[in-house]
Amino acid sequence: MIKVTCAIIVNANGLVFAAQRSATMSLPLKWEFPGGKIEPGETAEASLIREIKEELHVDVEILKALPVNTHQYPNVSIQLIPFVCRITSGQIVLKEHFDFKWLHKDELLALDWAEADVPIVKYYIET
Repeated sequence: MIKVTCAIIVNANGLVFAAQRSATMSLPLKWEFPGGKIEPGETAEASLIREIKEELHVDVEILKALPVNTHQYPNVSIQLIPFVCRITSGQIVLKEHFDFKWLHKDELLALDWAEADVPIVKYYIET
C-alpha cells in the first residue's frame, strides 16, 4: 500500500485547481489533484506541502482534511489522502504536469480523472 497525498487547492473565487498528468507519467493525460508519495518519517501534511512546492512551485496552507480513499490499480494499491488547501505564496509553474485548470465545483466531473481521485472529487462536490 502506497500512501499518497493530494491537494484540493481552492482560490479566493472558490475555483478548484485540477492538474493534467503529462503523457510520460503513469495514467497519462488523466486529471488529478496534485500531490505525491509520503516519504518515510514524514507526516501526510508535510508531504503535501513539500510535493506541491516541488510540482507547482507554490506554498500552500492546509485548511482541512477530507476522507481517505483506498484504490487498487492493476499494479499497485494506493491510499489517497486529500487536503483542502489555499496558495499562500508563489505563482504556479508546472514542473511535472501537462496542463491545469481552475474550475467551478460543478465543472469538475467533466474531466477525465485518475480513478483514485474520482471518489474524492465526488465527496468534495457533495459537501
